[in-house]
Amino acid sequence: MARLADYFVLVAFGPGPRAGSGEGHGQILQRFPEKDWEDNPFPQGIELFCQPSGWQLCPERNPPTFFIAVLTDINSERHYCACLTFWEPVEPSQAPACPGEEEEEAGERPSPSALVPPTQLFAPKTLVLVSRLDHAEVFRNSLGLIYTIHVEGLSVSLENVIGNLLTCTIPITGGSQPDSMEEGARTISLGAGDRQVIQTPLTDSLPVSCCSVALLFRQLGITNVLALFCAALTEHKILFLSRSYQRLTDACRGLLALLFPLRYSFTYVPILPAQLLEVLSTPTPFIIGVNSLFQAETQELLDVIIADLDGGTVTVPECVHIPPLPEPLHSQTHSALCMVLDPELELADLAFPPPATSTSSLKMQDKELRAVFLRLFAQLLQGYRWCLHIVRIHPEPVIRFHKAAFLGQRGLVEDDFLLKVLEGMAFAGFVSERGVPYRTTDLFDELVANEVKRMRADENQPHRVLRHVKELAEQLYKNENPYPAVTMHKVQRPGEGSHLRRGPPRPFPRLDEGTVQWIIDQATAKLQGAPPAVRAEKKATVPSGPPMAAIVERNGAVHANSARRLEVVRNCISYVFEGKMLEAKKLLPAVLRALKGRAARRCLTRELHLHVQQNRAVLDHQQFDFVVRMMNCCLQDCTAMDEHGIAAALLPLVTAFCRKLSPGVTQFAYSCVQEHVVWSTPQFWEAMFYGDVQTHIRALYLEPAEEEDGPSAKGEVGPSEVGAPEEEEEEEEERSALDVASEQRRLWPTLGRDKQQELVQKEESTVFSQAIHYANRMSYLLLPLDSSKSRLLRERAGLGDLESVSNSLVTNSMAGSMAESYDTESGFEDAETSDVAGAVVRFINRFVDKVCTESGVTSEHLKGLHVMVPDIVQMHIETLEAVHRESKRLPPIQKPKLLRPSLLPGEECVLEGLRVYLLPDGREEGSGGSIGGPALLPAEGAVFLTTYRVIFTGMPTDPLVGEQVVVRSFPVASLTKEKRIGGQAYMDQLLQDGLQLRSCTFQLLKMAFDEEVGSESAEVFRKHLHKLRYPPDVKGTFAFTAGSIHTAGRQPRTAKEKSPSLRTLSRNLVKNAKKTIGRQYVTRKKYNPPSWEQRGQPVPPEDQEDEISVSEEPEPSTLTPASALKPSDRLTMNSLVERACCRDYQRLGLGTLSSSLSRAKSEPFRVTPVNRMYAICRSYPGLLIVPQSVQDNTLQRISRCYRQNRFPVVCWRSSRSKAVLLRSGGLHGKGVVGLFKAQNAPSPGQSQADSSSLEQEKYLQAVVSSMPRHADAASGRNTLSGFSSMHMASHGKWGSIRAGGRSSGSSLGVDVGSRLAGKDLLGPPQPNGAPSEPGFLRPQRAALYIIGDKAQLKGVRPDPLQQWELVPIEVFEVRQVKASFKKLLKACVPGCPAGEQNPTSYLRSLEESEWLSQIHKLLQVSVLVVELLDSGSSVLVSLEDGWDITTQVVSLVQLLSDPYYRTLEGFRLLVEKEWLSFGHRFTHRGAHTLAGQSSGFAPIFLQFLDCVHQVHLQFPMEFEFSQFYLKFLSYHHVSHRFRTFLLDSDYERIELGLLYEEKGERKSQQACKSVWEYVERLSKKTPVFYNYMYAPEDTEVLRPYSNVSNLKVWDFYTRETLAEGPPYDWELAQGPPEPLEEERPDGSAPQSRRRVIWPCYDSRLRAQPDAISRLLEELQRLEAELGRPSERWKDTWDRVKAAQRSETRQDGRSTPSSLLMSSVSHHRRSLGVYLQEGPVGSTLSLSLDSDQSSSSTPSSGRQAARRSTSTLYSQFQTAESENRSYEGTLYKKGAFMKPWKARWFVLDKTKHQLRYYDHRVDTECKGVIDLAEVESVTPGTPTMGAPKTVDEKAFFDVKTTRRVYNFCAQDVHLAQQWVDRLQSCLSDA
Repeated sequence: MARLADYFVLVAFGPGPRAGSGEGHGQILQRFPEKDWEDNPFPQGIELFCQPSGWQLCPERNPPTFFIAVLTDINSERHYCACLTFWEPVEPSQAPACPGEEEEEAGERPSPSALVPPTQLFAPKTLVLVSRLDHAEVFRNSLGLIYTIHVEGLSVSLENVIGNLLTCTIPITGGSQPDSMEEGARTISLGAGDRQVIQTPLTDSLPVSCCSVALLFRQLGITNVLALFCAALTEHKILFLSRSYQRLTDACRGLLALLFPLRYSFTYVPILPAQLLEVLSTPTPFIIGVNSLFQAETQELLDVIIADLDGGTVTVPECVHIPPLPEPLHSQTHSALCMVLDPELELADLAFPPPATSTSSLKMQDKELRAVFLRLFAQLLQGYRWCLHIVRIHPEPVIRFHKAAFLGQRGLVEDDFLLKVLEGMAFAGFVSERGVPYRTTDLFDELVANEVKRMRADENQPHRVLRHVKELAEQLYKNENPYPAVTMHKVQRPGEGSHLRRGPPRPFPRLDEGTVQWIIDQATAKLQGAPPAVRAEKKATVPSGPPMAAIVERNGAVHANSARRLEVVRNCISYVFEGKMLEAKKLLPAVLRALKGRAARRCLTRELHLHVQQNRAVLDHQQFDFVVRMMNCCLQDCTAMDEHGIAAALLPLVTAFCRKLSPGVTQFAYSCVQEHVVWSTPQFWEAMFYGDVQTHIRALYLEPAEEEDGPSAKGEVGPSEVGAPEEEEEEEEERSALDVASEQRRLWPTLGRDKQQELVQKEESTVFSQAIHYANRMSYLLLPLDSSKSRLLRERAGLGDLESVSNSLVTNSMAGSMAESYDTESGFEDAETSDVAGAVVRFINRFVDKVCTESGVTSEHLKGLHVMVPDIVQMHIETLEAVHRESKRLPPIQKPKLLRPSLLPGEECVLEGLRVYLLPDGREEGSGGSIGGPALLPAEGAVFLTTYRVIFTGMPTDPLVGEQVVVRSFPVASLTKEKRIGGQAYMDQLLQDGLQLRSCTFQLLKMAFDEEVGSESAEVFRKHLHKLRYPPDVKGTFAFTAGSIHTAGRQPRTAKEKSPSLRTLSRNLVKNAKKTIGRQYVTRKKYNPPSWEQRGQPVPPEDQEDEISVSEEPEPSTLTPASALKPSDRLTMNSLVERACCRDYQRLGLGTLSSSLSRAKSEPFRVTPVNRMYAICRSYPGLLIVPQSVQDNTLQRISRCYRQNRFPVVCWRSSRSKAVLLRSGGLHGKGVVGLFKAQNAPSPGQSQADSSSLEQEKYLQAVVSSMPRHADAASGRNTLSGFSSMHMASHGKWGSIRAGGRSSGSSLGVDVGSRLAGKDLLGPPQPNGAPSEPGFLRPQRAALYIIGDKAQLKGVRPDPLQQWELVPIEVFEVRQVKASFKKLLKACVPGCPAGEQNPTSYLRSLEESEWLSQIHKLLQVSVLVVELLDSGSSVLVSLEDGWDITTQVVSLVQLLSDPYYRTLEGFRLLVEKEWLSFGHRFTHRGAHTLAGQSSGFAPIFLQFLDCVHQVHLQFPMEFEFSQFYLKFLSYHHVSHRFRTFLLDSDYERIELGLLYEEKGERKSQQACKSVWEYVERLSKKTPVFYNYMYAPEDTEVLRPYSNVSNLKVWDFYTRETLAEGPPYDWELAQGPPEPLEEERPDGSAPQSRRRVIWPCYDSRLRAQPDAISRLLEELQRLEAELGRPSERWKDTWDRVKAAQRSETRQDGRSTPSSLLMSSVSHHRRSLGVYLQEGPVGSTLSLSLDSDQSSSSTPSSGRQAARRSTSTLYSQFQTAESENRSYEGTLYKKGAFMKPWKARWFVLDKTKHQLRYYDHRVDTECKGVIDLAEVESVTPGTPTMGAPKTVDEKAFFDVKTTRRVYNFCAQDVHLAQQWVDRLQSCLSDA
């Protein structure tokens, strides 16, 4: 029996320190009994809780209030304080003195009492009942009765009532159904004619909730309550707010009831008094209720979840994360709660809702809600008893919970909620309370054991769920109300409004202590006499429920093919133990893959167990290696928790498998599997230890007969037996350790004392022996084989290099992701010292301390252990030393032979191969991936460093791949990033640290060094690599050092040569240029150029002097054409003329040096040699094109207005519109911008700055007026310039802009600029419907547009008088290009594999790189410029310094506008002119030398090539060169194999003697130094650079789409072939495949030359060439077989095309068509349609006809196609070919004293040359006349030896800059045709 109430207390108002303030404190007037009970001391601080808001007087009498506060004492016992408060009038002594004073004292907050007369104040008084039982209703009734007796003045003694109350005892709860009603329900009466029935709950452990849970849900709603539930379980701080105290108590009680079966063990204060509010800032979790009055004080609490019961809200602060319930439990719980709270929800949508069913009463609903949560806990904790480890049974059970196994089997390792719950205090209490195997059970135990299957079955059937909930609710209700029938209370209550009655106020009387005490004493005496009424608890064995395995099917996603995998694992192991090593080796890769799955790992451990006899299995070396590899593979996927028990199952095996190294020295498997994070996790060792202790304790109590079966169940398998218990036949096995413990606990009280003592000792020594065993085991796995290596320990302590976390091979390698980072308390804190032994000893000691204390080992034993551990460790270290020594002597595992890479001529090995493993990176090539195919990576091989490349060659480690060789290489010069990566655990060994090398040719080498490579070797490799990557100057690059062995002896200056070589010449030139540049602002030099006639003659070198002398006259002078250059200067000029620029200028008709001065006047532009000494601008070429009218001496001044002195020069002229394209650097602050800003024109007397601006204005004016339609008079016909009056007429349709005025011109500029800035570059066509006009061009336009940087042209207003206009555009800076390129590299060549191969992640990173947006911008600007030029306006591109974006735009514009640049020769010329001569800084941008290391690589040229690639894709028939050509240049412009792309300008190339030496040295047959030469040589052999689809239209201007959606990622960035490395070094790439073919020793018929091609390995293009290449190769092979000299592929191809053309002609076609039928050509043409000037409709007709004008039907086109392909196989006919514009026989007069000879001449418009051959079918060209050098074609006269029969008029002469050629045709008509053809060719240029 238990006391109903412990104390009765009367508390009254006591005035506070500030008299008259109306505030006071509580005073205890009386308490009964006055002496504390022994078993229950009086709780302190009751008076605070009686009035939680503070004691205050009140102006009116309030009705009585009742609430229950909860106090928790030091033993965490809860005391329920029921408080009934009523108000009594204040005695005058307590009232404040007078109203006035009161107000002053109260200050800001006058109390209400100050406003009324003092007579009417009321003070609170509280009756308090203190009890340890929670019978709220009984307390309310009892206190109500006492108050009623007092108020109503009933004739009942209050002392008697209180005495009876304090002596009332009620039955103890617990047990099953009470035997009699008397025991279960007690009727009490307090002696005032009242009667109450007290019902005690049936089960003490189930909480009593009345209606509190239902109320909580009503107030807050489902979602909020669930949030609070999760918050309470995961130990967050929860604060309830309400104006009602009773509601606060109810809410807290309700929340606690929901947490059952867990008990809340933190601060729990349902009503917190105002004085104690600072408790809220405690750091520990709590559940506290506070009156809403104090809401303001709770505002600054940052980590408290606040539930406002009155407002129905729950506020979760930002910094607090409440983990939700795991799915599907969350949604199931939510829907069950909906069904209980809102049953009508299901019926709400029904058309005919059933009659309303009566809803449950509030009390019943309360139980239903609790039932839902009870089910939830049963589902969350199902199978928990299978994860309990019983560590001790006697004297008291010690139980531990195996958290990792529980989470692993539930598949909830990652679940945040469950993890936190299991780590929480409540769960720890749950384990110690409910883990006990023999105790009384309750509803939860039955539910979790027996109902799990039912709950699983009901999951998707709401009605069955509801039925189950209702059943549970019934049981809960019955537990609270066992006797619903007898709840007849009879308690008097005060009348209505009794507290307001008038009449003399009667204060609560003082009670007589003696009377009350006497009643208490009497009752106590009576109780002592009575026998103790202790109910025997009904204990039983707690049911365990079904094992985990039966529960988990849902989570274990077992693969359909897992059975096959397990079979593979079993077979492999049996092969290993049967010694069938070859078979095992074949299966091993499959096994290693299968071991990623849990089932396969379990299977492996079981299979290996079978091969262990008497705890030992001795293997040979190969078997040992296999077993260790498989174990490592198993362990590498184990997390630190080892939730699947794999490490636990392997632990006994690693100490069993061993091999003999030498007599007396045995190596165990543990020394090879230490590199896993699980071994250094204390939690793992604890779980293992407890599991083994449980097994031994169980064995201790089983009968001897059973013990024989013990070892089989001995649970060396540890927790894995939890995961998958075997179905053993033995019945004993069914008795789990918990059953044994339960039986023992039941017998315990019956045993004698000695027997008890003996059992306790046995258990203790069992635990102790296991502790010793584990100290040994831990030292095995923690001490490295080579104890000098402390690195492992440091990494295990969680301080490892986190680089290696992202390692595809090993998801959790040693240094990989740690499940928990250890603080210094665990792990090895000072592993920095190499004191491995000390660290291990500390680790083991910490473990031993913890487990022995928990499992009750005696302190003597513990001390003994501490002494023993260092000895164990030391002994083990000594054993290991011998093992380490012997293992070193083992013959090394046969490593594959190192494969030597093939090298280029001149390439030398710097470092011989270092053994490395090439690890997979993020690309799928090589790793199989979604492409399929075998995993070529990781590969084992070596890395070589040569003077040119870094090369990896090796073989895949996967035996299934066969004998494939993997090659990956890149030029050293292209290295962009080198990064160290941490040790990679791979297969069976931990590789050392590695390197990750990334190159700008889009290659990545991610290598881990083999253990045989020392760290020094790796460091040497890095240093050498660095030295080669960044040589001190350009001469250190491979292009210069290649093959320098044979020239090494030669000093730079040997004997002084007699005749000055080109090199000394260039040296002198530079010397003088330097002098000049130094002085250029001080003096003006007088140049003496040669007379224009002299320049044409080549000067024999003997006549030259050595020096270039420059006279130093101080006065500025103009360049006088009459004065003569010295001979050496003349040579310079010749050399300059040789340069690409000059040839192109002549072709474009921009003037030549040799034209006489008098004639040149009529040309608008001229070539000026003013920069031949590089004095004006170092980064410009020596010869420049400027307007005719500009004097050379003004150029110096003009150049100052531009950055880097790069003043505007002409670089191209449109042959059609005669508009010119100019380029320059950006403007300095002054200059054009100033000139636009200035209102008045500057007067000539102003400063020099102004004068240079003036010069600049004149210069631009000269450009404008040099355009034909602005020239004052049209120039006469001129063969070179090719202006014709016809051109003027047809394209001068705008007339003179000057005459037309500039009214609309200004708006045009703004329009173009704003359009561009607004990225709306290509607007819709004009509304006037003129189709020929692009949208943004207006009829009147500026003569010159200046495209400049927006930032630089800010605030510029166009001046209406000027004829040029600014187009400001936004351009990206070089640093943006660099940043973008870095991101592009990472996207295309990721360093580590994405966790899940997610295609969107690649696309996202591609988008983030913004590379395609930059390409888009470049193409957009270029198309704009093309449009402007095409419409007849000239354009000056003046961006940044004029050498990056300017070069890109200018080159693209020329490529799009001029078909010549789309040929191989033209493209070379374009690059030489715009990129090399005009000074793109290749060395600076490519960071070629040490100086550029910090600036990094900027892919400006690569970006240009990418743009060309985009255009090529859109117009595949317009380019003579193939995509491969572009990739080839992309690769080699950074490779440093050739000298072409070195240095920053022509000036620097001359300084190094590079510019002119090429011509002289070309004769020698050494390695090509120029990339162009190499391309030329290679083109003769193979058509790899040629585009077969080439079929140009002469006048075609290309206008590509530039939207990002039209752009493609260049496959240069993504494609790679592992068979041979990058295919751009042709000699290397060609090599290997052929010999393999011959060597193949298969006996199959020789004609079968089949090969297996792997998309991720072989180059598909090489393995399977296109049909045309194939046929050409076949032809050459056949010719060789027939013994004919093989023809060049190009000639064969030209003949085929010509034959096909003539055939289509016979077919009735009017226009030539390409070999490919023209549907392609139409597709291509149509791409440009949106900007084309022709009638739009015709361009869109996608018929099969070749051209718009063709009249044949589609069918004839198809036949023609069929016939043309047949010509490939027929005998070839010589006919006109695509690039032979005209051909025929001419007689040509040989050189001096040579006869006339008939030759076959071919006029080639595309290449702009006249070629001649010996006869028509000859393939060897005998000579070429470059039409760019032709000055005139005139009628000739017959000379000596001319053919006799020919008419005189059939002779004509062609005059070139070098000589005059005499020709003679067969008749006059042919001669005239030849002359006309030649003339038209010249004028087209």
